[in-house]
Amino acid sequence: MKRNKVEICGVNTSQLPVLSNIQMRELFTKLQSGEVAARETLVNGNLRLVLSVIQRFNNRGEYVDDLFQVGCIGLMKAIDNFDLGQNVRFSTYAVPMIVGEIRRYLRDNNPIRVSRSLRDIAYKALQMRDFLTNQNLREPTIQEIAERMEIPKEDIVFALDAIQDPVSMFEPIYHDGGDPIYVMDQIHDDKNKDTTWVEEIAVREAMQKLTDREQKILAMRFYEGKTQMEVAEEIGISQAQVSRLEKTAIHRMNKHIQS
Repeated sequence: MKRNKVEICGVNTSQLPVLSNIQMRELFTKLQSGEVAARETLVNGNLRLVLSVIQRFNNRGEYVDDLFQVGCIGLMKAIDNFDLGQNVRFSTYAVPMIVGEIRRYLRDNNPIRVSRSLRDIAYKALQMRDFLTNQNLREPTIQEIAERMEIPKEDIVFALDAIQDPVSMFEPIYHDGGDPIYVMDQIHDDKNKDTTWVEEIAVREAMQKLTDREQKILAMRFYEGKTQMEVAEEIGISQAQVSRLEKTAIHRMNKHIQS
């Protein structure tokens, strides 16, 4: 039957093999012992992983074949650098490398030009992020990356912002089962200056209704610009707890402002 046959770069995706965890470990052991043929088997056995990743970039207007080839480069880099001694699944290690390779390709082909010096800082920061992630098995903070690179934190943030791909104003950035929040909903508008001071008073009053921990989380998140992971590390709780407390606090503030 050819009903489910989809070809990318001449590869019939419906016939791609799937390797078990045991097979993966055996193949990596052979590869790291010098058995070159094991590398090809590992690549072919993980092409479905590349396919799952490139689906995230379907709306970029790029040819699927091109993205697939670039993703395969990321896959091969992951295979060549994977350490069996680390207690982590190969897919967990490989996906960020495949995504990173595709994003580098998209940035290099972006019609909006960014200075070479900014790109160099941004790429080195991304490489350092990958290195620290593999070393510590967690996403590093911008401050940690800056300290390792001996570059001011502000310079890294500016460089990373400069290479970000433009997004649609109507692209959803959050959805919790209700109405989605779009990019345009988060853009500041300075036209209504006459109402700004009223809104600021309402926000301050609503903040006073929160607990000390909730106030601290919102201040760190929206005034200091820290990520949920950074807040979690500083306060000493999990990122999931930060997310839950943040949503609860915002809901309580909205309820107070609208009452």
